[in-house]
Parts: sequence; structure tokens; C-alpha cells
Amino acid sequence: MPLQDQLDRITQNTRALVQAERLAVSEAATAALFQTGIEDRIAPVGSIAPTFTLADALTGKPVHLADVLSLGPVVLKFFRGRWCPYCVTELEIWRDLYADVRRRGAFLLAISPQTPRQNDFTLQQHELPFPILSDPGAQVSHAYGLAHTIPVPLRNYYRSILVNIPFANAGLTYDTATEASWTLPLPATFLVRQDGTIAFAEAHADFHVRPEPADVLALL
Repeated sequence: MPLQDQLDRITQNTRALVQAERLAVSEAATAALFQTGIEDRIAPVGSIAPTFTLADALTGKPVHLADVLSLGPVVLKFFRGRWCPYCVTELEIWRDLYADVRRRGAFLLAISPQTPRQNDFTLQQHELPFPILSDPGAQVSHAYGLAHTIPVPLRNYYRSILVNIPFANAGLTYDTATEASWTLPLPATFLVRQDGTIAFAEAHADFHVRPEPADVLALL
């Protein structure tokens, strides 16, 4: 089943269970984010992928993009957090496809602004075979044109459904949260060639929509 079909099922179930006025808050925030033009500012195909060094959630060791590229092409999967059912569904799809990624000589790195502990929980709970890297303050997400700060009405919505994004991202409470701890990436997928150029780039302001893995695999 295509990834988007699975995500659409989550959306249908959510709309059946969540009050319309609550959904309206999220939908308004999504529309406002789209209006900023953020989708047009992501690192484009043909450009040089911003380099980075981030900590592996499992080992704590630094992972250098340049080192991984020396071994093969790299799929970069930016996700919001383990609290997002769309993100974990997408990660599980890539989990099931990872052997195919490796057979094609490529690697996959997942990146989120979560703390290493939260990323490790994600890794273990969903039995992911690829590294998850912690991006404090979403700095690498900024470099790829993906980072955005959650507006106050949406913060209140997440708080009402007990999704503590400042804690997931920085170990902070709602009262001690910083703007950086409320920063998320657009869910995005990039394919970086060994020469450092971007061969595939797709991200959506609407978090319900994700790139199809098959489109990435077709380029490997």
C-alpha cells in the first residue's frame, strides 16, 4: 500500500474522533504555514546539500554527513517526533524498505529535533535499523529550509492533547519552554548523491502529506 494511502487512513480516523473546532486550529496553522512559502525555500534539487555533524541517538557518537557520503548516496529523512503518528508510520515504511536501500548501495539517516533519549525511544519502539540523529534547536533543519516555529494557538492545541513538544525537543516544561524548543522541521525527504548534490527534495507544509519512498528508490 502506498505511504500516502496509509497516512490518509490516519487522517480519516482522526477526523472521526477529534472535535471539529480542535481540528480547525491545526488546519488553520497548516494553511498559514503554507502561505509563508516555506515549501519554495527548501534546499532544491541540484544544490549542494548542507553538511552537518549530529549525534547518533543509539551510540551517542557523532555522525558526519561527509563520512557517510564517502560510502554511498544518502537518503535524509527529517521527521517531527515520536509523538506524530504520521512520522512513525513513515519511519516504519522506510524500516521495511531499508534492506532495499542498502542493496542499492545507499544509506538512510533520520533526523529530528528530539533529544537523544527521545530519539532512542523512537528507534527502539519501532525497531528501526537506521540511525536517528538529534538536531538540537532544529539547526540542520534550518540549513535545509525546513524549520518553522509552532504558533501559539497550535501550541495550546498540542498542550490540550498532552503532546509536550518542548519536553521532547529539549527536556523542558511548558513553563520553561523556549522558542527553539517549539521549532519543528517540515517532514521532508532528500536524496544526496556522493558528490554532495541533492537528487531528490520534497517537503510539505501539510504534515498529512509525505513523499512516496518509491519515488526516491527509483533514483538509486
